[in-house]
Amino acid sequence: CFDFPGPTFRHKKFKEYKAKRPPTPKDLVSQIPKVKEVLAAFGVPIFEKKGFEADDLIGTICKISPADAEVIILSGDMDILQLIDSRIKVFLLKRGIKNTHLYDQNRVKEEYGISPSQIVDFKALRGDPSDNIPGVAGIGEKTAIDLLKRFGNLEDLYRELEGNSEKAKKIRQKIRELLLRHKKEAFLSKDLATIKKDIPLKVGLEECSFERYNREKAVEGLKKFEFYSLTEKLPEPTLSLRF
Repeated sequence: CFDFPGPTFRHKKFKEYKAKRPPTPKDLVSQIPKVKEVLAAFGVPIFEKKGFEADDLIGTICKISPADAEVIILSGDMDILQLIDSRIKVFLLKRGIKNTHLYDQNRVKEEYGISPSQIVDFKALRGDPSDNIPGVAGIGEKTAIDLLKRFGNLEDLYRELEGNSEKAKKIRQKIRELLLRHKKEAFLSKDLATIKKDIPLKVGLEECSFERYNREKAVEGLKKFEFYSLTEKLPEPTLSLRF
């Protein structure tokens, strides 16, 4: 899955979305068509859609996959961890291909102190500078995690706050004021951080089958870019693998 060039539906909701990111290096941009060409040579399907990010495509594919299918997502993006559930895991590439970790529900909770489903609530409170998601000004990481441990999610937190419940009264006055003052930004931030799972996308397991692998085409694709040593490592076409 690839990001489609240009603005997304998130930019329409918040024009400053990702505004502080430096432009993608031209050398990297020029490599993307070549990556797609090599993937096509291996028979790997490519998905991208105008107005959406790669994460939204991944989320949608996970949603429409069979309920009994085990799903493992390969990504270097921490945002994707929000998709983890009882059948979905994430193989996260942190620094290069050797520093990788397989995340399930337990590992996310052990490392971050929250469940995968709470990641969007965390971003709603803390924000995300890399994507220029505002969050609630003045709320840091520790406070955000503490609030989620006590209230579960953003909606329940604000329900307690606005009802002035006994539970909400235990929140420090300054934090309560910040939360109430920046409610709009909090819910906007959650909306921006949430990966969509319902975009129009025609895909089935058959189209993603690795049975389309053709060794001759793969060799040809690698040689075009002078990856000669890799051609010797390619599996024989008799292998029947399915993704």
